Amino acid sequence: MTFEEGDAATAVATPSFEEVFPVLVRDAYRVAYRLLGDRSEAEDVAQEACARVYSRWSSVRDHAEPWCVRVASNLALDLLRSRARAVKRNERIAADQGTPSGASTDDRLDLYAALAKLPKRQRESVVLRYLGDLSEAQTADVMGCSVGSVKTHSSRGLAALKQELVA
Repeated sequence: MTFEEGDAATAVATPSFEEVFPVLVRDAYRVAYRLLGDRSEAEDVAQEACARVYSRWSSVRDHAEPWCVRVASNLALDLLRSRARAVKRNERIAADQGTPSGASTDDRLDLYAALAKLPKRQRESVVLRYLGDLSEAQTADVMGCSVGSVKTHSSRGLAALKQELVA
């Protein structure tokens, strides 16, 4: 087998972006919807995540699915942060005007606040494993650690979330 033949064999074995796109958009939408609870925002996040995968295809094609899920979760968390800032801003405005704030506490904002309190590795592990539906091995690959570390971080993160959300 010559060098060119090896390149051709590699090119055939590696799927194109178009072949992987349906899986990428489905996984990105799923994690975004679970975090945001809004279909149109989840669709926007999924499209943006897939656009970022496409723009970096040559470097992420070997691990495109978990990378896309991670990007989608980061984008969704950014949207949740902006929602939280908007709620706080509206509460401050209402307090300054002396009127009661009509804003109710949203479960998703509670989840975001609880996730924000977790250490970074626990938060990544919980989001990738339980919101992104990645396996322990895939999560370990994305996080760059062992499967045992993923299990430890996930367990501790879930325990902390349960304690925070039940209290």
